[in-house]
Amino acid sequence: MRKVGVIGLGHVGSTVAYTLVTKGIADELVLIDTNEAKCTAEYYDLLDSLGRLETYTKLSMNDYRSLKDADVVITAFGDIKALADGGNRFLEYSFNCQQAKQVGTALKEAGFHGVLINISNPCDVITGLLQHYTGLSRQQVFGTGTFLDTARMQRAVSMSLDQNPHNIAGYVLGEHGESQFAAWSTITVQGEPITEIAKDQHLELSELDKAARGGGWLVFNGKKYTCHLRSQTFASSFLRCQACLSCLGLFGRLRLLCRISGSHR
Repeated sequence: MRKVGVIGLGHVGSTVAYTLVTKGIADELVLIDTNEAKCTAEYYDLLDSLGRLETYTKLSMNDYRSLKDADVVITAFGDIKALADGGNRFLEYSFNCQQAKQVGTALKEAGFHGVLINISNPCDVITGLLQHYTGLSRQQVFGTGTFLDTARMQRAVSMSLDQNPHNIAGYVLGEHGESQFAAWSTITVQGEPITEIAKDQHLELSELDKAARGGGWLVFNGKKYTCHLRSQTFASSFLRCQACLSCLGLFGRLRLLCRISGSHR
């Protein structure tokens, strides 16, 4: 049995929940949001879809106690209005610090002891606060960090070379924010170091780095939120891949999160 909770049902959280249900990744899903009407709407919208899906997911809402035996909880709370001016993920800091305390305390009181994956910004800071308030070990609390930005780097490189992004390997490291950087020594295209390709094709790696760093803002400035990449991060990697590498700038090192596919069936 794979039981997952999603806390915060804005654009990101609701898209994550939708992906978990429609791809049949979660056997049981708990939806939580302080906005009762929004939570109820998402709950019934997903319930209505179950009759047209090939898989079944048991759904419940706004009950922290039911997260006691959850395998994974995903936190996606935030104040999207705080980002109206754009350009700085720390604009959500004050609001999300309070949310981290409330959510972390509620999870601790519920007896949750699974894996916590945080999306909320500023990602590295809020991940640290959630680890503190839940009392969970560092081996149990993860932030998406630059995992998202690595995907944006793959997009930037693939577009510049007319490649499938699956052919691009490597990492963006650092904090999920303006201090992130593409670790070009780790990046390859179909197995060939991009540093060598850049010399041959006169690529400006600094421009590709800028494109990766600004990828999230490119999307945000157009529709005032991002959601699809974040939901696919969880659906295809954290919960289904045999192992995925999560870069946590807060702790200053790489951590390996292993999730064996089907181990909680």
